[in-house]
Parts: sequence; C-alpha cells; structure tokens
Amino acid sequence: MPPKNIAAIDMGTNSFHLVIAELKKKDSFKIIDREKEIIRLGSHKGEALNLISKEETSKAIEVLRRFKQLASYYNAPIRAVATSAVREAFNRNDFISAVKENTGLQVEVIDGHKEANLIYLGTKKALEISDKRVLCIDIGGGSTEFVLGDNSHPAFAESIKIGAVRLTRKYFPGYILFSEHITECTSYIEEAISSNKNICLNEHIELAVGSSGTVQSIASMVSYLRDGFQIKNINGFSFTAEEFLQVAEIVLNKRTPRERMTIGGLEAKRADIIPAGVLILKKIFEMFKLKSMTVSEYALREGIILDMIANKEQYLK
Repeated sequence: MPPKNIAAIDMGTNSFHLVIAELKKKDSFKIIDREKEIIRLGSHKGEALNLISKEETSKAIEVLRRFKQLASYYNAPIRAVATSAVREAFNRNDFISAVKENTGLQVEVIDGHKEANLIYLGTKKALEISDKRVLCIDIGGGSTEFVLGDNSHPAFAESIKIGAVRLTRKYFPGYILFSEHITECTSYIEEAISSNKNICLNEHIELAVGSSGTVQSIASMVSYLRDGFQIKNINGFSFTAEEFLQVAEIVLNKRTPRERMTIGGLEAKRADIIPAGVLILKKIFEMFKLKSMTVSEYALREGIILDMIANKEQYLK
C-alpha cells in the first residue's frame, strides 16, 4: 500500500530544508510540515566550498537526525537530495558514508542540470506559468540555476557556480563590503553567466520568476519598503526592477552585517551573505533586461516531491 505522506530533504549549501507532503488525488499534494536549518556546508575551509569539515558533517548529521525523526512521526518515506556543496566536495563519499552510518539516510547527489529541472518542476506547481515563456532563477548558496520554460517545457536548464555563500567567501571576507570587491564580484558574475553558451540572453521572456532564500529575502525587503511591513504570503509576490534597485542600493551601502540587520524585512541570519545574492540578481536583471520578477514559494524540495509522485514505482513502493 502506498504511503499517505512523503518527505523531501534539500541539502543545500546555505541551508537544509525538509518538507513533508500529504498525497492527494490526481497526483497532487499538500505541504503539512516544514523545517529549515542554516548550515553553510563546505564553507569552513576556504572559498572554494570543496571540503566538508568534520564540524559541518557533525552538524549535518544532527540536523538530518531531527528531520528523520519528524518524517517518522508522519510515517513519511524520505528522499534526501544534495546539491552544490556536496557534489563539489573532495570528501563527498566520506560525508555520504557518515550520513548513512549515523542516520540511515542514503544521500542522492544530483548534478546542476537535474537540480535546475527539479526547481522548474516546483515553480510550475506554485505559479500558473505552464502556458508562458518563463525565465526561472534560483539563487542558492553555492550555485544559481537558470531555466527557460517554454509552454511547460524547459528550453534550457543550467547551473552556474555563483551562489551567495560561495561569492561571499570569495570576495567579502569578514562579510565587510568594499567598493573594489563589489566591482570584482560583479565582473566575475557577468563572466560566469556570459561564458555559458547554453544560456541565451536575448530570448523573449514573458515572465521572470525567482525562488529560494535570496529572492524571497529581496521580496520581503521590497514589501517592507513599499508598505512598511513584511509580507506573509510570498508566493506570487512581484516587484519591479526599480523597486529591486532601491533595495540593492540600501543593502550595498551597509558595510557590515550589523548595519544590514537594521534593514526592514531582512532576516538576521541572512545579513552576512545577502550582498552577494543581491549582486547576482542585479547582474541577472541587467543581462536579461528584466523589468520585474515574481516569487515562487516552491523550489527544489517541492520539485523533489513532484518527481517522487511521478516516479511512484521507484520512490513510493
């Protein structure tokens, strides 16, 4: 008999997420619980994010045990998916083995192309975009995913190694902003995007959609700037290029995390890495000539749930 509930774990570079979904009729689902833990995987040892430290492994095991306990309460089978930090780590096999030994969870490491496609799957569920030509952007800790969806089918799905944690480590040691480092970081982002020949910057785009922490944080700051309070339901919230540039200017003029913590709508835990995320999105707006962006509450983890449902014979035995 198939399970009533299922669980997905998104093991990202900046944070781990758990979603638990109740299965409904016609292959749909309802999210019934969520957990999130900031972890900064791979960030203890230099800027490259290519080594997961013993401390990070211990922290990851602690978080995953808690996630597994919650999923067990709902009798939900788990699919645990790891992205940028784990797939790039020299010691990824040791990390995966340690997780398996201490939690019983088998970590599935996916490549950037698969990650982008799963994000698009989640985004399509959150927003009515299947009949539009849509550019989907997901800025993570280690990488940024780009998907051009054309009438529900991805025309391209690419992952580039520009993430908020990665670029913070590379250009903003101590989380302090200097104008020359902002310039260097911006040039690096532009080169990273333009050097990917599968991404066409001149595509006709009807709608730009953003997902995950950086974009949601920017939307929250826009909401605060616009109305004086933080919006509760972020899904479907839209902001213009002008509103975004206002927020970007505020963020980039605050040199330290302590100063950035005073920005209305910004989560305190993201005050250290938000400048790098803002610079990534700023360059994306510029290069793709975007006029606005709409937020998708769903991203990779919900895409994992949908993929589990679509492949019942593999995941829901």
